[in-house]
Amino acid sequence: MVLQTLKLHVRINPVYIASQESLEAFVERARSSSVLAIDTEFLREKTYYAKLCLLQLATDDEVAIVDPFEVDDLGVLAPLLVDEAIVKLFHAGDQDLEIIYRNVGVLPRPVFDTQIAAALLGQAQQVGYGSLVHTVCGVTLKKIDSFTDWSHRPLSESQLDYAADDVVYLPEMYRLMRSSLEEKGRLSWLDPDFEELVDPARYESDPRERFRRLKRGNQLSRKQLAAAREVAAWREEQARKRDVPRKWVLSDEQIVEACKREAKTIDDLFMVRGMREKLPTADARAVIALMNKAYALPQTEWPELDRAGRSEPNVDAQIDLMTALVRLRAKENGIAMQTLANHAELALVARGHVDGADVMKGWRRAIIGEELLDLLEGRICLRLGDDGLVVRRCEDPVVL
Repeated sequence: MVLQTLKLHVRINPVYIASQESLEAFVERARSSSVLAIDTEFLREKTYYAKLCLLQLATDDEVAIVDPFEVDDLGVLAPLLVDEAIVKLFHAGDQDLEIIYRNVGVLPRPVFDTQIAAALLGQAQQVGYGSLVHTVCGVTLKKIDSFTDWSHRPLSESQLDYAADDVVYLPEMYRLMRSSLEEKGRLSWLDPDFEELVDPARYESDPRERFRRLKRGNQLSRKQLAAAREVAAWREEQARKRDVPRKWVLSDEQIVEACKREAKTIDDLFMVRGMREKLPTADARAVIALMNKAYALPQTEWPELDRAGRSEPNVDAQIDLMTALVRLRAKENGIAMQTLANHAELALVARGHVDGADVMKGWRRAIIGEELLDLLEGRICLRLGDDGLVVRRCEDPVVL
């Protein structure tokens, strides 16, 4: 076990913040802290944007549970969140960061994500918070309130305890994990991952690129994709404007089916199951106008999906060998295999797309990337020995 258990039993009574004045007072106190742990509770089932229901913040000696329904302006947190002297701590922070960006207007920095860091310390890829707390702190968290309605007020004591637990252990876990990473010379390995986490482009999407993520969109021709691009962009804008889930406007299946039919009239559009119920006549006219506009585009302006995998040679055998080597080096280095190189990365390298693969960059290239190239080019070979897989130079004699 790479991480030693702390047997840490932290119990800090949380402060419930339900006024602007209390929030501003906490911000003032937190400025002297070197860390700020952050988590959110939200709902998204009925909205496009996540509805922030609770914001949990923790320093070394204080836990604050902020009720966003009761404070006037979360923007007062901005200076704290961008203070370079305070490390902002998250666990699997993607959604938390997205919510903070929308509600506060800034992306925190510098950041440290314990889920990402744990993968470099012998833990599983995407290890859960509860599992990591148990491993590092020797504490078993109660998860009874993980699927409650966080928008309902008043919150119960068990909900408040659950919310506080999600941040109270992060400061000590951070310090232990940081120390372990420094000892192994791996702390700087995380810099690119953490920079990517706080890149605004990660949380901003172009509606006109949404068609690339349509389920079964690869069934469409390029001409049909041109129509799908317009309809998917229209749906994205409507969902944002109404703040409803995309599928409440139109489902992926409805968009793809309408484009496969190459609908040119409202009657054509309403042949798709459920479309008549989803689209008022005015919206149906708008959609058909966009589709007809797309059909009229010259072929040079039709979009294309990346279908490289279909036309390129099968590389299953190469990937099998590469996977064996990656598994070996991951085990030797105490790194989650998927963190070192996943199947998609190996497929890229096997097909010669070296420049586009993360495994060929930075610390990953040093640990495994160069060896993968040697394997593919026949400079090293794999064989089974008494203790498992053996890597050797191909010119070396094989000892049987």
